[in-house]
Amino acid sequence: MQRIRLRYTKRGRLRFTSHRDFQRAFERALRRSAVPMAYSAGFTPHPKVSYANAAPTGVASEAEYLEIGLAAARDPEELRVQLDESLPGGLDVIDAVEVRTSNFVERLEASEWQVRLDGVEPQEAGRAIAAFLAEERVEVERLTKNGVRVFDARGAVAALELLAPQVDGGADTEGEEARDVRTGRPCAILRLVVRHATPAVRPDDVLSGLRATADLAPPVPAEVTRLAQGPLDEGTGTVTDPLALDRAAAPAGPVATGEPRATASA
Repeated sequence: MQRIRLRYTKRGRLRFTSHRDFQRAFERALRRSAVPMAYSAGFTPHPKVSYANAAPTGVASEAEYLEIGLAAARDPEELRVQLDESLPGGLDVIDAVEVRTSNFVERLEASEWQVRLDGVEPQEAGRAIAAFLAEERVEVERLTKNGVRVFDARGAVAALELLAPQVDGGADTEGEEARDVRTGRPCAILRLVVRHATPAVRPDDVLSGLRATADLAPPVPAEVTRLAQGPLDEGTGTVTDPLALDRAAAPAGPVATGEPRATASA
């Protein structure tokens, strides 16, 4: 059985797609693309698909991962293109590698997030970040299915910084007030790196911590995008590519597939 790891996105309005909705859409894409799926044994066989650390509903993401098992070998890039064409725009398959290593989920040590705070002055956000990072522990509350839970939001944060302001065209500016080009209101954009821990700390928990330590309260809900998830470089606070080890372990040359290749006639 060949196994393929895929990276996909949730963009635009598709960020409101629940994980279960994506599962249904992906299984339809597998059928449309005639992917030779491997199935589990038993009375109710299921296609061998496993998902890793899906982002919450309402959060955009550039780095979601899943793994599929195939009954016949396929070229990972050709498979990626077929699946991408069978999914709606916004759910985009952007990378594919053949599985060459184990313990993939353990490599997802942290996530890098971009948090857009419309209506918040960058200077105010900067002061709140400094106050949050100065604390050794910041306790926040979250309502779970088991009731209200209290945990430390500060301990999971590997990096938190205010990004340089941007104006029309996306160019960085110096000394210019950052404003949303759509609304003309102030806008602060944060870069946040959070370690994957138990209990899981999410961007909204960090925002609760900013409110608790510095009374930072955005007038509208934050727009959150996961930019990456993978191994954490503690020295730099950056998240690296979790598929790099599989790519490095791949043999040179084309991948053999289960279908014969056409040969040129003499």
